[in-house]
Amino acid sequence: MAFVQPEVNAVSLGDWCQWHLGSRAEDKMFQSGYLARVIGVRLADGREVVVKVRTEEPRIAACTEVHRRLFEAGYPCPEPLAGPAPLGWHAATAESRITGGAARPGSGRAARPFAEALAELVRLAPRPADVPSLAPAPPWADWNHDQGGLWPRPEDLDADLNNFAGPAWLDAAGQAARQKLAEGHDPAVIGHCDWMTENLRWDGTRLLVAYDWDSLFADSEAVIAGLAAAIYLYPTMPTVAETRDFLDAYATARGRPFSPGELQRCWAAGLWTRAFDARKQDAAQEEVTILTPDEAETRKRQAGLG
Repeated sequence: MAFVQPEVNAVSLGDWCQWHLGSRAEDKMFQSGYLARVIGVRLADGREVVVKVRTEEPRIAACTEVHRRLFEAGYPCPEPLAGPAPLGWHAATAESRITGGAARPGSGRAARPFAEALAELVRLAPRPADVPSLAPAPPWADWNHDQGGLWPRPEDLDADLNNFAGPAWLDAAGQAARQKLAEGHDPAVIGHCDWMTENLRWDGTRLLVAYDWDSLFADSEAVIAGLAAAIYLYPTMPTVAETRDFLDAYATARGRPFSPGELQRCWAAGLWTRAFDARKQDAAQEEVTILTPDEAETRKRQAGLG
């Protein structure tokens, strides 16, 4: 069964905005989103806001708190305005609407702007101990899950990936990456696990705004950087060389190189998320394009796995 976004009717949305924002929704400007229903609304008092509606989970309140602190620290993100608060059977938040910007930096596919903006987010984010728990991480980042089996359950596919007889090389890649990541005992920090073009807008090489603050999670800096390095150009995928460029740029931006062990875990994190998404493609009977057998072997070698 395919994932279905939450349905939101105009009356319920108007009531929610009146109660939590002090003004009713007057005009729906757009509607989008993937795992959540994202609705651009013009309020009766003239403000333009974005209301995000999704499944109610305890971690959403923690994500909103970190989002608020990042905004207050001056990070380029929308201002959180309300929520999370119930809207029907779901949870909703509201944030300011920021428009403009380009889908890619002025430097195109170059890794440096993406890496520098992520390193700044990690630097400004609060310590995990200072906010409510962000666990569990979204499944594509949840290599350390406790659900049993190799793969966590996807959010957008009603399927247990462990019950599908998929390509053996994909399971081997995911298992090897998970074992390598388990070797790490690096301190946890807070980062963004969906760091890719669809969630970012640019003014030249300066980040104008980052979106999708439900994708905050706590893990080592190696995992945070490694995940981003493997996906930041999505829907096209970074090459091995572009992943290496991202990791080099991230290390420069944070002011210290990755240790050899950290660097291997960076590559293992990227291999995990690409293998998870590829496993999902296979379960959905789609062509597997996220990761190829040859690239999986190359990334395994970079992670010290062969």
